[in-house]
Amino acid sequence: MWRTGILLLLPGLLLLAAGELQLEKEPRRLPPPGKLDFGYVPAGLYETLAHYEPGPIGILFHMVHTFLYAVQPNAFPQDLIVKLAKDKFGAIQTEYQKAIYYEIGFLVCAAVGLLFAVLIPLVGLFFCMCRCCDNCGGEMHQRQRKNADCRRGLLGTLLFSTSLVITIGVLCAYAANQNLSSQVKNIRRLVNSNMRDLHTFANDTPMQIDYLISQYATAKKKVIYDLNHIGPLLGGRIHDQLDKEVHPALDRVLNMAGAMRETKEALENVSVSLEVLQEGTGKLNFNLSLVRTSINRTLNDPGCHDERSDATTAQLCRNIRQSLSQLQISANFTRLPRVNTQLEKVNEVLRTDLSTIVQRGFSSLNDTPHMVIEQTRSVVENVQNLVDGIGHNISSFSKAFPVQNFLSNFTIFISHTHAKIEDHYPEIDKMDFYRWIGCIGLCCMVVLVLAFNYLGLLCGTLGYDKHASPTTRGCISNTGGTMLMAGVGFSFIFSWVLMGLVTTMFLAGGNIEKLVCDPFHTKELFKVVDTPYLVNPEWRNFIPGYMYNDSELELTAETLYSTCKENKGIYLAMRLDKVFNISTFLNTTVFTKDVVSQLESVKIDLRGIILLEAEGKQNLLDFSEAGLSEINYADYLEEVNKGVTVVDLLSFARELEAQTDLMPRGPLQTALKGHSGTLRQIHTQQITPMEQAMKYVRARGALNQSMRFLERTASDLPNKVLEVLDAIEAAQHLISHNATHLISRETGRYTTTIVGYFHQYIEWVKTSLALEVAPCKPFSNMVDTAEIITCSFLVDSMNTFWMGLGCSTLFLLPSIILAVKLAKFYRRMDTEDVYDDIETIPMKTIPTYDTMNRFPRASAPPRHIDW
Repeated sequence: MWRTGILLLLPGLLLLAAGELQLEKEPRRLPPPGKLDFGYVPAGLYETLAHYEPGPIGILFHMVHTFLYAVQPNAFPQDLIVKLAKDKFGAIQTEYQKAIYYEIGFLVCAAVGLLFAVLIPLVGLFFCMCRCCDNCGGEMHQRQRKNADCRRGLLGTLLFSTSLVITIGVLCAYAANQNLSSQVKNIRRLVNSNMRDLHTFANDTPMQIDYLISQYATAKKKVIYDLNHIGPLLGGRIHDQLDKEVHPALDRVLNMAGAMRETKEALENVSVSLEVLQEGTGKLNFNLSLVRTSINRTLNDPGCHDERSDATTAQLCRNIRQSLSQLQISANFTRLPRVNTQLEKVNEVLRTDLSTIVQRGFSSLNDTPHMVIEQTRSVVENVQNLVDGIGHNISSFSKAFPVQNFLSNFTIFISHTHAKIEDHYPEIDKMDFYRWIGCIGLCCMVVLVLAFNYLGLLCGTLGYDKHASPTTRGCISNTGGTMLMAGVGFSFIFSWVLMGLVTTMFLAGGNIEKLVCDPFHTKELFKVVDTPYLVNPEWRNFIPGYMYNDSELELTAETLYSTCKENKGIYLAMRLDKVFNISTFLNTTVFTKDVVSQLESVKIDLRGIILLEAEGKQNLLDFSEAGLSEINYADYLEEVNKGVTVVDLLSFARELEAQTDLMPRGPLQTALKGHSGTLRQIHTQQITPMEQAMKYVRARGALNQSMRFLERTASDLPNKVLEVLDAIEAAQHLISHNATHLISRETGRYTTTIVGYFHQYIEWVKTSLALEVAPCKPFSNMVDTAEIITCSFLVDSMNTFWMGLGCSTLFLLPSIILAVKLAKFYRRMDTEDVYDDIETIPMKTIPTYDTMNRFPRASAPPRHIDW
């Protein structure tokens, strides 16, 4: 029934352990998808605490264990037991020496006990016969010695000490007896706790299986979410990969569009600045021409030509006339050609908004996720149907197996077994009561001897009169001695029975402790049980051989117990993963292959993405032909870098005035000084404003900067435009023709992500089955409970009982000897020693009556050697 039941218990669990997913067989190993949270498997709380703390009596248990180790220090005879078990104890004839060697300690102690049990009755018999013949202390006569008081005190002390040891032994035996009775009551609690745990195991398992099945919804929900968002996930990945190549190309076009606008601004700045500067330099050039003409007319004065009358003046006039060539503008902007033609062409180019065209290219690229959604709509619907089908099949397979029916039967079996055990409790209590009575009776045998010893010592001590002679001792003292002798008699009667029982319990309890309990704690007992071919010559491992008919499966009693001890699942403990073919119950691999094949059938066409329309390309070509390279940038920069005039007018005016001062006074001097003033006036009114007024300063700066920008822009402009167009063509070719590998790679990653959710679910199910579902702690607790009941409750208590009782029994022997000797000092004697010479009697006071007449058996006076 158990084998059939266990085989039917967890097929519902196994169908979830579909570890043979296609994902495990495919070589693809990519980073794992997002971690799914399946929560915690609901689990009941097992209440059995399979641990025993003996409390104070544990000290006695430890003493017993120490004694047994001293008696039997040999290692556990695993090989010997295995050999005997295999041969069904037929090898005992050849292996008896090893068995004797192992049991030598027990055999020696048993021999001593048996010898004690045999000899004590014989000795008692002969002792009684001897005393009947007035020997062995049977003669009612006590010789008086000088050290009589000392001997009496010593014997009394020794007997009292011996009785104390016996008392301690009896108390230990009584404590062990009471402990066993109290622990028998705990057996019911432990058994009930284990049965409740089995009910918890049976009740929680279906709920845990249902939870595992229900958590498929978590994986399904994530898969459906990713399928519904295939655009951002798959299309987004494709877009990101393409964007690495496409974005730089489009950025270059955008940069070129910006360069167009900046070129227009630069040309406009050149045109405006050139007009301003031409206007200013034109007026200045006109005024300087007038001044230069006026000075020439003035120098035509006859005074400048009469060298005979005034050679100095004539020379000064010649010098002035020669310097008039410097009196003109330096930067002649009027000679520079205008840039209106280039500006008109650039304006014509800018009528086409290249930036808008580029943005349409970006929008077309960014529309990749939407294109993916539209082109994969049918595939997504097919995969969603497959996902729904997987969930339906998981549920249908779980319902196809009678797990619930078996667990119901298992619960009924537990209840029936528990009821049977409950029916035996009255018998157990009755047997324990009889056992308790018997042990109390054994203890009472020793207690009876102790009672006579203690009463004898008490009466003998209290009734002793040191002034009384042995024949005149009081009744109380005589009663004490009689009680001691009664204790001796009962010791002879009971001790051999006690020792026989102690020896029997010692052999049984000691061997159980050494051959069962200790090896269980060290797990050596499991090694014996797990010995290959021990139970069945055809089974290497008997548990899988019996359960699954596969003895080669690595499933041993030790691994089963240890796994359950760690509260792991019965799926892992019983190696149920090797029992069923997962593909037979749930061909998850096929379902996964279908999902993979559907996703890998995705065909994404990106040829609809146009990065740069033909209008934009033509716009770039038109810009390269705008004539920027026809501008003579060197002439512009040369004029910009020149000063306003060839010579500084103030310096020229001062020089002219200085030369005029060397001329004689007259109209010529006056006219030339007037021209000097005119030059100063021109400098003040025209040169200084042109050098300092913001209008002219900005115009010169703008002209300089614009010309330099235009020069950089025009530098190899056609080749730059061709490079931009080539980059666009390369990116467009990548999208239209070479994106297949990229799409296939990203589709594979997306597929791996989707299948990864199934993989996470399966791994979680496998882990949960191994560690959380149907934890088999109750079964290891049952083994531990059996060990506690057998070893801790029964064996330890029994061993402590025989140890205490045996110790008391052994000390009955010295108690007999001491009690016999001490009784002589307490009992009233029939005769006593008599002395002829009263002065030689070593007594302080001698009675005056005639002892020879009252006690005719009085002996002769003591010799001096007896003193």
